[in-house]
Amino acid sequence: MSILTLNCGSSSVKYSLFSPASKAFVCRGIVERVGTEKSVLTHEYQGRKVSREKALSDHSAAVEMVLDILTEGSQAPISDKLSIKGVGHRVVHGGESFSRSALVTPELIGAVEKVSDLAPLHNPPNLAGIRAAMELLPHAPHVAVFDTAFHQSMPPEAFTYALPRQWYEKYGIRKYGFHGTSHLYVSHRAASLLGRPLSQLKLITLHIGNGASACAVLEGKSIDTSMGFTPLEGLVMGTRCGWIDPAIPLWLMGKEGIKPEHMDRQLNKHSGVLGITEKFTDRRDILKAADDGDNLCQLALEIETRTIKKVIGSYSALMGGLDCVVFTAGVGENAPAIRAAALQGLEFLGIELDDDKNTQAVGGKVEMIITKRESPVTVAVIPTNEELVIAEDTLAIIEKKFDHADFSYSFS
Repeated sequence: MSILTLNCGSSSVKYSLFSPASKAFVCRGIVERVGTEKSVLTHEYQGRKVSREKALSDHSAAVEMVLDILTEGSQAPISDKLSIKGVGHRVVHGGESFSRSALVTPELIGAVEKVSDLAPLHNPPNLAGIRAAMELLPHAPHVAVFDTAFHQSMPPEAFTYALPRQWYEKYGIRKYGFHGTSHLYVSHRAASLLGRPLSQLKLITLHIGNGASACAVLEGKSIDTSMGFTPLEGLVMGTRCGWIDPAIPLWLMGKEGIKPEHMDRQLNKHSGVLGITEKFTDRRDILKAADDGDNLCQLALEIETRTIKKVIGSYSALMGGLDCVVFTAGVGENAPAIRAAALQGLEFLGIELDDDKNTQAVGGKVEMIITKRESPVTVAVIPTNEELVIAEDTLAIIEKKFDHADFSYSFS
């Protein structure tokens, strides 16, 4: 028995095969450049990596290619498609309809279609992957796992914007939050690492990568998060601006006659640390250039870490205290200098960083506590595993045979 996970982007399909018996991933891979004559599949299995090139017209052809490599030949991970007992699909936006992962039904597909204009770059390819997989694997139940679901526990005072009420009622304009599967996973792992019930903890989880978001997790529930109506709001990111005065784009559009779609590209693709440095999104490049005396790279680091520090302080106040801060994702797991700068000056909150442990916590493979033993507040580096959330949610729904579940995660 295996669980297949699929994460379909506009021109890609990421996949993995999970074994519930061993609670481990058997293989994983990605199909890139879907819709072109030079699509390529990269497959990792038993320590080996193989690539195949083939013209793939759409997501259906890409998913079919994935199933071929999973089942063909003597070295295939599974014997046939019937070995796949369930398929978990990442879906970016579930709107207000889904606070849990859910079994895919025509009604679910309709609900996801309704909010696709809130995530036009993500939901349509997510749906294309679901439809393709359901056609190719009709025997298996399919489950949708939503990035937004974890944040549906936020109270109205957290998700409501100070805007005309009819905008929310007519268009659903509110804070939704993203990276929910990552925040869910690392909050459970933090509780396990601390040896304390999640229901008794005040956590701040920091998913810092090219995209970045923070989450206040109180007693296991998201009560606030930095991303908002879209993933543009919040922390400074690789190419996204994060929090700014909303009058700025309006003023520039009037001043220079910039069209909405061009402004959208500027804020999402040409801002963040790229906008500040004018050349880098990779924090490794920025850190090296800053060490070499590049003032703009140094400024980018100071702005980014200042924003992280501010959100730690504000979320601590919101929860009335703090037990643990978790860093995860590419930058959070691999940039000791950024973690140290973000935490500097927070000793008054009870954070006492151990410099040696912080320096050692790189590579994204091992969970580590990076504060001193006597530190009242713990800081941990925990590699995220969103695929495992998708696989376990899918398995839980299949085995319990209902649409929504209070899951008891084995990764806890």
